[in-house]
Amino acid sequence: MVADSTVIPFAFELKDTSLPLVTVLLHQADAAVLAEELQQRLGETPNFFDDDPVVIDLAPVREREEPIAFDDIVAALRKHRMRPSLVTGGSAEQMADALAAGLAAAPDAAPPLKPRTVEVEVVREVEVVREVPVHVPTLIVDKPLRSGQQAYAKGGDLVVHAAVNAGAEVLADGNVTVLGPLRGKVVAGSRGNTEARIFTTCLEAELIAIAGVYRTTETPLPKDVAGKPAQVRLVDGVLVMTPLKI
Repeated sequence: MVADSTVIPFAFELKDTSLPLVTVLLHQADAAVLAEELQQRLGETPNFFDDDPVVIDLAPVREREEPIAFDDIVAALRKHRMRPSLVTGGSAEQMADALAAGLAAAPDAAPPLKPRTVEVEVVREVEVVREVPVHVPTLIVDKPLRSGQQAYAKGGDLVVHAAVNAGAEVLADGNVTVLGPLRGKVVAGSRGNTEARIFTTCLEAELIAIAGVYRTTETPLPKDVAGKPAQVRLVDGVLVMTPLKI
């Protein structure tokens, strides 16, 4: 019998992966108030999110004694095409309630695993000592990005030598440079790098974000940068847009 060379030996594989996630930092836990503010801030931008996975950060309400209505909070976020899946920062009772509501503890919130043997612990210490920084090359995209397409530079910078059309997304853990019209979503410093910047020869983005601070088309771009070469950076937690001389 001849073996079928197309047969895959395993039904699935498990791989580590790192993806950019949206974090919703709850400053109060009233689901009705949250729903109202979401409607006010995002109601006119139905395509702001596209079933993006979301982490709910409970740190600001950690001391709250009343139970949190996680089902209502999840429903409010889902209404705006967010998909809450992880939770972090809560008290032991809050985390337990969140898990009961179907949310999972974010990796940073999970308790560390206790080593089974002393040998395992020693090996892990050696691995940390030997760890060295790895240079991540800049990701360069030479073709226009159409609606629904995404380019993500993990651990480094992204340079696009073409247009980023409406509905497309460009993300980088470092800086983002678009040498062409930037009309879609742009996210720099996606893992919290507040020094990251955005550069473009034509700023028309529908969403601009750096290290979790964002701005949508709900707030019009300043006239001195709209449709013009511009730089975007964070200053004291505020997105600052300045013209670029080219």
